Amino acid sequence: MDFRDDDRLLCAIVTGAGERAFCAGADIREMLPFIKENRERPEALTGTIMRGLEVWKPIIAAVNGLALGGGLELALACDLKIASERASFGQPEIKLGLIPGWGGTQRLPRAIPIARAAEMLLTGEPIDAQEAYRLGLVNRVVPPAELMPTAIQWAENLCALGPVALRAAKQAMARGLDMELSDGLALEQRLFGELLDTEDFEEGSRAFSERRKPDFKGR
Repeated sequence: MDFRDDDRLLCAIVTGAGERAFCAGADIREMLPFIKENRERPEALTGTIMRGLEVWKPIIAAVNGLALGGGLELALACDLKIASERASFGQPEIKLGLIPGWGGTQRLPRAIPIARAAEMLLTGEPIDAQEAYRLGLVNRVVPPAELMPTAIQWAENLCALGPVALRAAKQAMARGLDMELSDGLALEQRLFGELLDTEDFEEGSRAFSERRKPDFKGR
């Protein structure tokens, strides 16, 4: 919520502590009983980027290790994904007699070919970082020591762009996926028209003509 609502924050990086795991999923002994107990109270289980919280600023996942269950769902909810060579990705919920509950069954088939998504969801078997890259699940695979420097560089590149345009691009893409093409085109046209009236567009146009870097203000 703080990141979403603070205009000074333009881009976020999500990563795990240490080198072993990005997020290995919910604690089976503690979290799953809590989820079961609160399943009739949606407000107790929502309010994240996986479900219930719309954030139109770019979010980068720097996947440093295991991204399993809710960990993969968290990565899927991010816009750009950079993986360490040691990373692995999986939805093992089926092995517990469950299915993913925070977007895995919906976002994974939208991110990779349906046959491979079905294999991951129905068998619970993980894939490694190179296979994730081959399938288009991640944008880049780098050595472990280069993971955070790469993520930070990508974030700095994004922060140098117009924040209003970045938010509009993410909104058009994310909302458009759930629309008919004609409705998505209408959304794109509306957002495009709104950007034409921004100070950032005027600055970007001037900077291009003057062959200099633009100084965007987010207005």
